[in-house]
Amino acid sequence: MSEIRTEAVPLVDGSDLRLTVAEPDGPARGGIVVLHEARGLTDMVQRLVEGIAGDGWLVVAPHLYHRDGTEDLDTAEHVARLEGDQVMADTDTAFGWLAEHDIEADRMGVIGFDLGGSVALLVAARRTLGAAVTVAGGGISEPLGPLPALISAAPGLTCPWLGIYGDRDDVEELDGLLAAARESEVATDLVTYPGRGHRFDDDPATAEDAWQRMLNWFDSHLR
Repeated sequence: MSEIRTEAVPLVDGSDLRLTVAEPDGPARGGIVVLHEARGLTDMVQRLVEGIAGDGWLVVAPHLYHRDGTEDLDTAEHVARLEGDQVMADTDTAFGWLAEHDIEADRMGVIGFDLGGSVALLVAARRTLGAAVTVAGGGISEPLGPLPALISAAPGLTCPWLGIYGDRDDVEELDGLLAAARESEVATDLVTYPGRGHRFDDDPATAEDAWQRMLNWFDSHLR
């Protein structure tokens, strides 16, 4: 795998979208857009970018907070400043970057964590791609900031979707999300790890199981 790097793509609004990129050693099996958690593109997210590239995928992670113009905001302020249309535009830019590197739409996938997990489902309901994975994330039955509630968007899924969640207080909420996703008539699955929060990296067995499920999902649906 080549070294992870960051590129800047100029946008029509005058800002630059930073993209963290990792390429596989050989020909790419397809392309994956990674959407970061609410804290931004953390070390954990960068490790994930590297790991997915190591499995043979061309990977690109857009920095969704690039319009804030400062790194001094706390997480809540960053999330509050997001605008739904701008988030979709940034993910479109990332998919466009993959297309410029000869990746067809049916070989493109998206995975997101926490905030990015919520965005990944919305992207999969509004764009045409090959597969999507959501790892945790709020806004299931109530809107998350500028983003619509996932339960209202899930029936519109256009591609196979996998949800990976920790144990939540409201199990009925997750059941409702899965039921809504199944209305889309694409392949769907939702896995819950009892006793885990929205982060799995402090439990190696859980993290490994979630990692393999994610890789298997992309391997099965991005062909």
